[in-house]
Amino acid sequence: MSLRGLWGVFRGATCGPLVYKYCSFSSPRDLSQHHQPSASSWDPVSLQDRFLQHGIMSDHDESVELHRDALLLRPPGHPSRSSSLNNLALYLRDKFLQRGIMSDLDESVELYWDALLLRPPGHPSRSSSLNNLALYLRDRFLQRGIMSDLNDSIELHRDALFLCPSGHPDQSVSLNNLALSLQDRFLQRGIMSDLDEAIKLHRDALLLRPPGHSDRSSSLNNLAASLGDRFLQCGIMSDLNDSIELHRDALLLRPPSHSDRSMSLNNLAASLQDRFQQRGIMSDLNDSIELHRDALFLCPSGHPDRSVSLNNLALSLQDRFLQRGIMSDLDEAIKLHRDALLLCPLGNPDQSSSLNDLALSLRHRFHQRGKQSDLHEACSLYSQLSHLSHAASRTDLRVAKSWAAFADTLNHASALLAYQTALKLLDQQVALLSPSFHRFDVIREAVSSLATDAFSCSVRHGALTTAVELVEQGHAVFWTQLACFSTPLDELSVSGDTGVALAKEFRLLSFRLCNAFDQSTEDQSQQIRQLTIQWDDVVSRIRMLPNFSRFLLPPLFSDLQKAAEGGPVIVVNASQYCCDALIVLSDQDPVHIPIDITQTEVSDLSSEFQSLTKEFGSFDTQLQLVSILRKIWHKVVSPIVQALRVSNVHPSSRIWWCPTAEFALLPLHAAGAYEKKRDSLSHIYISSYIPTLATLVHARQQVSPDASPQHFVAIGQGNPDGGKPLECVAPELAVVSKRLAPVVSSFTRLEDSDAMVEGAFDALNHNQWLHLACHGMPNRQRPFESSFAMHDGPLMIKDIIRSNWQAPQFAFLLACHTTVGDEKSPNESIHLAAAMQFSGFRSVIGSMWSVDDEVAQEVVSGFYDNLIDDSGRLDCTRAAMALHKALKKLQHSDIPFEQRIVFVHIANSNKTLWKGKPVNLSRRKR
Repeated sequence: MSLRGLWGVFRGATCGPLVYKYCSFSSPRDLSQHHQPSASSWDPVSLQDRFLQHGIMSDHDESVELHRDALLLRPPGHPSRSSSLNNLALYLRDKFLQRGIMSDLDESVELYWDALLLRPPGHPSRSSSLNNLALYLRDRFLQRGIMSDLNDSIELHRDALFLCPSGHPDQSVSLNNLALSLQDRFLQRGIMSDLDEAIKLHRDALLLRPPGHSDRSSSLNNLAASLGDRFLQCGIMSDLNDSIELHRDALLLRPPSHSDRSMSLNNLAASLQDRFQQRGIMSDLNDSIELHRDALFLCPSGHPDRSVSLNNLALSLQDRFLQRGIMSDLDEAIKLHRDALLLCPLGNPDQSSSLNDLALSLRHRFHQRGKQSDLHEACSLYSQLSHLSHAASRTDLRVAKSWAAFADTLNHASALLAYQTALKLLDQQVALLSPSFHRFDVIREAVSSLATDAFSCSVRHGALTTAVELVEQGHAVFWTQLACFSTPLDELSVSGDTGVALAKEFRLLSFRLCNAFDQSTEDQSQQIRQLTIQWDDVVSRIRMLPNFSRFLLPPLFSDLQKAAEGGPVIVVNASQYCCDALIVLSDQDPVHIPIDITQTEVSDLSSEFQSLTKEFGSFDTQLQLVSILRKIWHKVVSPIVQALRVSNVHPSSRIWWCPTAEFALLPLHAAGAYEKKRDSLSHIYISSYIPTLATLVHARQQVSPDASPQHFVAIGQGNPDGGKPLECVAPELAVVSKRLAPVVSSFTRLEDSDAMVEGAFDALNHNQWLHLACHGMPNRQRPFESSFAMHDGPLMIKDIIRSNWQAPQFAFLLACHTTVGDEKSPNESIHLAAAMQFSGFRSVIGSMWSVDDEVAQEVVSGFYDNLIDDSGRLDCTRAAMALHKALKKLQHSDIPFEQRIVFVHIANSNKTLWKGKPVNLSRRKR
């Protein structure tokens, strides 16, 4: 029997309680040669039998020592050595279960590994060795939460199942145990394929355990628990109803004298509690409470499952309090939660759940009675999360987020610590996820508004440098994780032989992980998980070296402030609590500007603007657009400009916008009063955008030597497969070729039938400078499939990410919607321009909406004239000014107003805007 934890059910904005259910493992013990040679008149099995009857630990200790003596008499090469190793491991594990001394469990795991080596493929006992080693690794995972133990357990169970084909007497055992380890991993990582596979395996095991089979009740229980897990994840009521009926059937097979009756009572009670929460039928809740009381009666003091029973009865009483408001139910729940927490040792992976359950009960009582002692005790319990000794789980992160929301709402002093803890746990969780867009939904759900609320809390507490650090840590999380794989290792490579070896290992694993991006089959997922574990281990070893203790850890403000060396960086933040801006300057603390707008108003403004962009080119939208830009100016940008002037940021200076939340979807660069004798932002400062401060710091560090070769590729696709023709692409590429071919080291031109996906992909890998003219195809539902339209199909973000870039410098993306990502997760910046920038390009120009084909051609010539420096070389640091000057030449033309503000610059340069009247609305869009 083994402990199982389920994710909590959310109530409102808080993290819900954790109801524990149990599952049964099957462990075929290898005691075929238990009569060990010994000097004692007792054999170890007889001593163990007496221990099991009377509980005298000295009998168990003596049996362990007899097994040690037996092992000494069976040295390497002895035909029975594997059995002695196996049996000593078994008894040590029993000793661990009695006393909880981790060294006993660690030794048993090592002994089982040694035994397995002596049972190679073909050995009749190999299957049982694989199974037992897997079970012990799983035990250790439950104690320490180290994912590598659980992953190893799963792979060993798979190997054991392979050796138990149809008809094998241990097949149901192997099916059951593999299924339960997969359930454990699902509870840690939330990957549905693990849970679906577990359910299938449990169904197969149940078929092999018909009525009358000794293990049928275990299979009924385990299948019920896995269906309950899936209900909590997917909300399918049939799963929950089936789970309840299976638990009832299992309970009938476990009468009052059965050793697992308390398990079945608990599990049936928990499932009825789940159904009550869905349907509100009080009889389900009352039955749940009585079943939990019966289960607790069977778990007296000293019982290993007493903590779980105390916790679950408390939760059901708390549910009844929430329904009926009877304070005695809540008071009893708090007492039970206290008793449960006392039995949950430090370092246990379930400790955060137990902390959360007690804290939630105290919070309910605080709201009822207003006792400050309950509030402070709840926050004190939560604060223990900042000292977790095990690897952070998704439950740990959810509890920390619940703490942050609760403390911040009440303006409690622990709020800032809560956000710092939650973001630290987020960082650990993201590090455990493979670099695949299949994991993006997990990241999006985990991040939510965490970073923006943390920023707001820091600002309200006057911790402005902390605000910058925290928003950076929780912003563009997916890209930041991916960027870790291309971290420069120059300093590590010259730090000695150990550093050289670790750098080589880091590069190899990073390359393999990036190469595995977008792998989705189960076999590939297993490989990616193993690579991730190895990569994380290398990072840990690098941090142990002198001067590398912060390797790949979130940057400190002193590092981020370097982003402002070329001009101020303005972080604009929208939170449910308030909206603020911070101006990060290179030589002083950040400057705070309160913004007189609510997050709801920002969201409404963003929705209005996004709807308007869909009408550009079809209707006269200038008046509506100007109205939005004026609102942005008066509400957001004008106060920031005033603060910049006070900070002596002179007109025509460069500024970098780092917007969060819905601000990331607004054209801040184009804000203005748009009235006579009043300037717009573009007439005062030259704007660029950055997703994070670290990206700008990184871009500035990648300065190429003056003598480095400049390889330029111009890719144009005016006749894409299934798309509308673009008539101006060919003359546009001709202009680029004429101007740059004499300047650069090499110039490659791919056009129409030559601009195929494979050819474009190859060209991206061999050139540092890119001009791309084609249709841009955003995919807001599946942002990693946003693409550039080539002759034979789409060149997607997920393809671009895998490119083997050679010191890329600059990309001009003359296509539609290249800086537009998923509106549901604007903080993550999943769009085409971001893919280019996070792939290494120091400077990128893209578009916020549709680009007119003719406008693109007109902009190109003037732009590249100004990108060439006085020595006749291309200089990507001139990109912002080059675009500004190119657009300024078109000020008095008939180009539609929205086309003068469509281009934006990301990272190390700029973009601008000018005035004019809209005409010719039938232009072809890219």
